[in-house]
Amino acid sequence: MRRRVIPGFGLALGTTVLYLGAIVLLPLCALLLKASGIGAAQLWDILSSPRTLSAIRVTVSMAFAATIFNAIYGLLLAWVLARYEFPGKRILDALVDVPFALPTAVAGLALTALFAKNGWFGAPLDRIGIAVAYTPLGIAMAMAFTSIPFVVRTVQPVMEDLGSEVEEAGRSLGANDFQILWKIIFPAIFPAFLAGCSLSFARSLGEFGAVIFIAGNQPMKTEIVALLTYIRLEEYNYEAAAAIATIMLLMAFVMLLFTNAVQAWHLRYVGRGEV
Repeated sequence: MRRRVIPGFGLALGTTVLYLGAIVLLPLCALLLKASGIGAAQLWDILSSPRTLSAIRVTVSMAFAATIFNAIYGLLLAWVLARYEFPGKRILDALVDVPFALPTAVAGLALTALFAKNGWFGAPLDRIGIAVAYTPLGIAMAMAFTSIPFVVRTVQPVMEDLGSEVEEAGRSLGANDFQILWKIIFPAIFPAFLAGCSLSFARSLGEFGAVIFIAGNQPMKTEIVALLTYIRLEEYNYEAAAAIATIMLLMAFVMLLFTNAVQAWHLRYVGRGEV
């Protein structure tokens, strides 16, 4: 009888599959089943309504803006934490995980208080004509705050494992700083970087607690998809709620497929140096 390294593998696998089915697959199947019961005409009316289209546009555009910010700032922050030693580094490293530990509603209230017109940051910005609270800019800021740890925590370990030897080797061969960054460092961290950005975008799409406090929730202006879905549930319009949620689920699934395809291409070709 073949012995396994991990005892109780069958029990562990069964528990994992049961948990996955009950917590993840069952709700998704229920959502898809509810949405499939809607006729094509009714589904089109729900999704093509001006309020739904506006909510999707605001959510996707602000999630994309937050992801762009996180991609740049998160990459720089991961670089600093991985490559430099300075006083307070451990405190800064711990602060990266604050959005994970902090309830999103608390984060939304704090951001609203800071960036309101009479807030610490909002008042100076208001004097130069920049409004953050109750605008799409506030939505993007709340999304970026809650999702930036995904980029930092996926890229930072890869940078730490990469070490500085590759940079020194590239410099000894005559490469400048930009060539070292673009042709040596970035290809090595690209799969992790892409995964972090994808998780950041997905988290931003589904963010609710941090956004509703700073967004103002004005229909056709600052209303997000998660809030619109919640409103339809409160109105007992389960068909509309299921239809809207299904569209966001499909968008996340397509994004996941695209991310996996790009990562597979990178590992197959770029990792072997074929292109």
